[in-house]
This record gives sequence, structure tokens and C-alpha cells, in this order.
Amino acid sequence: MFEQTFKNIDDVLWKEAGCTTELDYTEQTSWLLFLKYLDDLEQDREDKAKLAGDSYQFIIDETHRWSVWAAPKDQNGKLDQNHALTGDDLIDYVNRKLFPYLQGFKERATSPDTIEYKIGEIFSEIKNRFQSGYSLRDALEYIDELRFRSQQEKHELSHLYEAKIKNMGNAGRNGGEYYTPRPLIRAMIQVVKPKIGEKIYDGACGSAGFLCESYDYLRQGFGFAQPKGNLTTKQLEILQKNTFTGKEKKSLAYVIAIMNLILHGIDAPNIIHTNTLTENLSDVQDKDRFDVILANPPFGGKERKEVQNNFNIKTGETAFLFLQHFIKMLKVGGRAAVVIKNTFLSNSDNASRALRQELLSSCNLHSILDCPGGTFIGAGVKTVVLFFEKGEPVDAIQTTPIFNQGKSINEQMATRKIWYYQLDPGRNMGKTNSLNDDDLQEFVELQSTFSESEKSWLVDVTDIDQESFDLSVKNPHKGEEAALREPQEILDEIAILDGESAEILASILQLTVNS
Repeated sequence: MFEQTFKNIDDVLWKEAGCTTELDYTEQTSWLLFLKYLDDLEQDREDKAKLAGDSYQFIIDETHRWSVWAAPKDQNGKLDQNHALTGDDLIDYVNRKLFPYLQGFKERATSPDTIEYKIGEIFSEIKNRFQSGYSLRDALEYIDELRFRSQQEKHELSHLYEAKIKNMGNAGRNGGEYYTPRPLIRAMIQVVKPKIGEKIYDGACGSAGFLCESYDYLRQGFGFAQPKGNLTTKQLEILQKNTFTGKEKKSLAYVIAIMNLILHGIDAPNIIHTNTLTENLSDVQDKDRFDVILANPPFGGKERKEVQNNFNIKTGETAFLFLQHFIKMLKVGGRAAVVIKNTFLSNSDNASRALRQELLSSCNLHSILDCPGGTFIGAGVKTVVLFFEKGEPVDAIQTTPIFNQGKSINEQMATRKIWYYQLDPGRNMGKTNSLNDDDLQEFVELQSTFSESEKSWLVDVTDIDQESFDLSVKNPHKGEEAALREPQEILDEIAILDGESAEILASILQLTVNS
């Protein structure tokens, strides 16, 4: 229904001098979509109020409503060319009047969980990149063709928007930062099995893929006695207001996360624009914790010393700090699935060893999914997914580390056995050959019973080295791979082969001279 409209919008952005990358395309599409969504939402609310005999107080004042400045209509429902701004007048209005007005909502909002606050936050973080008012006018007319009135329309728009996020993620080296493969997310959710009434959290939410997929999973009624999709009004209200929390540091990702959740059906998403790692873990109380955590924290980043001071285990690696944060934020008995680079399992530095020790002792690390190279387009690292449950009741980050309590290693561990699964789709992964749901079906099925197979096996925690706590993925059902040779050995062999080649060429040259 709307696919061609999205292509037309991209064509306009491609020609616009102020937009040069896929990130720019998504950013500019996002703020335009948001304002059109907001106008449709307000129109719906006004219609419902009229049916009930009530009046409706608009959020956006009349001058700045979409239907006034972006798409004024004549009596025939066509664009009113006499009142539609274009060219320099349109750019001047957007930059000097519209954006400042929308930014002001942040100060006027009653609380951060209102849509008014989200309006102010969004337009404080992004800017209009259109330089040509004629290009902007074209984009506005295409956006106006989109409708957010029905669930079917929102569903299609959410799929188109997800495709745009995927393209943005695949466009550069930071693909994994914006886009976690949705089949992987869905498999993680199927293992963790969130329920309505539980609070779900992603402290590094990016484009909110984990929260959107969790909403879809719960919206369809998985895990309940009633038929799928037949949720009660109360359950739908819980999903809307009391289930999902996300935090995101980067401005563009924050805006995309809000728009993505809105398109999936959450009217006022609880996404907080903050650096999660600046929060002091010693301040976390039980009321701040969550039942379910699903996340793919950024790899390879570095945090300042003052940020590291918020953590028991000091390290500059952001992913390791996030893992500590997630352990702390999980309720006792809560479940988590966290993507992390596979070197975490075997790194020999003190921070990695201490963090593995902490994870095994305070949580039941019951499953590890080993993902093949290429799972994350553009990320350039191999990853694993850690599945764990918060242990009872000792938490080494909160209290005295259990390793100082005079207990044996076995008694100290919340983890007893770890089930490994080595994902092998049987093909090289890439942009045109990405992960799909079928690739992960066996993993989900076998994990439910921790079954052993050619790709899966169990490791007893007593078999793990008690000094290094090395958790490396080593499939016992596969033969030993040939060890990689040292670089110098390879160079020496190349030198020998080069010498032999030179001798052969010299012999051939001598033969030609003699002939």
C-alpha cells in the first residue's frame, strides 16, 4: 500500500544536498513521519471526543498543525496551493518557527513519560537537513499520503520503517549499532518467554528492535490461555504503559527508537535519552529492577574513568560495563539474553576473568548461543548470546563477593551446567544472505530441553577452569581444527617459495638464451 510512497521519499532525499547518507535519510523521514502520526493521532482523539459529546484539547496549536502548514487542503481535499508554503518560505518557517515551538514542549511537559515531553526531546535532538524548500515540499506531499488510522496501516508502515533501519545499519561499519538481526531477536525472545505483567528493559536500545519484537510477541498473546491476539483491555493497557523501558545515549538512535515503537503500536514509548553507564549501581533499589532484559550493547567502545567508577569491575570496554549493569538491574529470578562479542568468553585480562566469575556466581548462565561470522552485517566481530537468570539471593555486585565467604567453588556458583549451541546455517552470511528464522528454529527447539546434538552440548561448571573461568565455545562433537600457524612461519615459507620460483625463472631464462 505504502511501499512506493517510501521509495518516492527516498528519491527526494537522494536529490537533496543536505542529506548525504542513509542515516540522514532515516533521520529526516523520522521527524516528518512523527509529525504526520501526531496529526492523525489528534484527529482520532478529536473524533472520539465528538462522539462522546466532549471537546478535545489539541497538543499542537492550530498554527503548527500538520494539516495547516504541511498539507493544507482545499474544498475538494486537494493540496491548497494558495496556502501551502514552499521554497525559502517553507525552510524559514520550519527552522525559525516550527522547530523552536516543538522544542519548547520539553520544558512545558508535566512529566517525561508524556507524549508532550517526547515531542520536545525529539526536536531538541535533531535538525532539519533540507536545504531546498522545493524538495521539502515534495517530501511533505508524499508523507501526507501515509495514514496511521488503522492497525493494518501501522503494521505496514512499521515493516517499511524497519527496512529503512536495516538499510541504515548495513550502510556502514557500525551496522550492529543500529540493527540487530530480527530473527536473532525473535529467537532470544522465544527462549526468555516474557509475559504480560513483567517489566522488560533494554539499557542500550538503539532502534528499539528488542522492545518492538517483544511487543509484537506479547501482542499476539503468546504464553496465555486465551487465543492468540485476543488480549483483554487491561492487558493491552499494561503493554502500552507499564511494560517497556529503553535507554539510549545517541540522539539519532533515540529518535528512531521512539518512532519505531510508535509504528508498532505504543503511543508514548518510555525511551529515556541518557548514557546508561553514568548511573551509579549502588543507587539501584529493588523497585528499579526488571523481570526481563534483552539487549545488544555496543562493542569496542571506551568509557572515561569517572564512568568506570560506577562499577565494581573496572574496565573501559562498554559491553563489559553494560553486562554488569544488566546483572544489577535484573530482579532475583529475572531472565536475560544479552549479545556480546565472543572474546568475552576467553579473554585473559583481569576484568574479563572477574566478570565471568561474577556472572557464573550471581546468575545461572544456562545457555550460550555461538553465532557465526557475518551475523551482524558490518560489525566485524563474532558474537555469542548469553542467556541467564538472576540467582538467589547473593549478588556479588551488591554485597560481599561470595568468593570471600569461605565456600567451595561448587557451592559458590549459581550456575551448575551450561548448554552450548553452535549456530551453523551452512552458508556464508552477508548482506544478500542474512540470518532468517528457519536458521534458528533448531536452536529454540533444542534449548527448551537442553538437548545434546551435533551442534549442542552440556558443560558442567565443575569442568570449567577455576582460575581463568574460560567459557570458550569448543564443540566436543567436532574434530580438532588445525592450529593456526605463526605469522613468521608463514612468511618464512613464502620466502622459500619465492626463492624456488626465482630459480625456476632463472632456469627458463637461461634456456631461452641458449636456444
